[in-house]
Amino acid sequence: MTETVTAPDLADRDRALALTPVSRETLARLDRFIALLLETQSHTNLIGAGTIPELWTRHVADSLQLLDLAPDAKVWLDLGSGAGFPGLVIACALADRPATAVHLVESTGKKSAFLRGVAETLALPATVHHTRAERFSPGFKPEVITARAVAPLAKLFGYVAPLLKSGAKALLPKGQDVEAELTEAAKYWKIEADLVASRTNPAGRIVVVRALAPRQPVTDRHSGKRP
Repeated sequence: MTETVTAPDLADRDRALALTPVSRETLARLDRFIALLLETQSHTNLIGAGTIPELWTRHVADSLQLLDLAPDAKVWLDLGSGAGFPGLVIACALADRPATAVHLVESTGKKSAFLRGVAETLALPATVHHTRAERFSPGFKPEVITARAVAPLAKLFGYVAPLLKSGAKALLPKGQDVEAELTEAAKYWKIEADLVASRTNPAGRIVVVRALAPRQPVTDRHSGKRP
């Protein structure tokens, strides 16, 4: 069934681009990506309908701001990519940089098909892996791991920790509950991380994780729970 999808606010697009400026080439790719997203949204739910009027600041700029925290990174891994935030946005921004590779992990079939279709249509340096984040074992060394709206930090750290051992760092956008999530996660994890203020959400923070170690043996390393 086809549904009418509200268009993004053009003023919101301007605000987003003021917060996170991009090249003309990148903007052309982002505009095409958003057009494909809205076209698909009319029959397949990819993002919350209520976020569409602020799609550019809430999703696009929120993703683009991560690039400044790893300006030289070329190999990115995005866990739980959903509709492509931040993975496809990062791929759009880095498409003209040689040797760039953005890997997107998404377990929902319709969403992974959408991601693959956008990557192919826009010729992005993106590879889509249709699997669950906790089951993904990369055959490459990511420089940066991202995960947006995937799980609470106590659980998310279980997905991220094995990937940090090769020298990667994790950029994990979080909302107003970030302090409470870190307090809970610290019960189970020794955490080396910094908090960076979000440009798009006054209450938000980006958790920049350098290293993680479990505080005690965990039966299920992905659960973040005590045995």
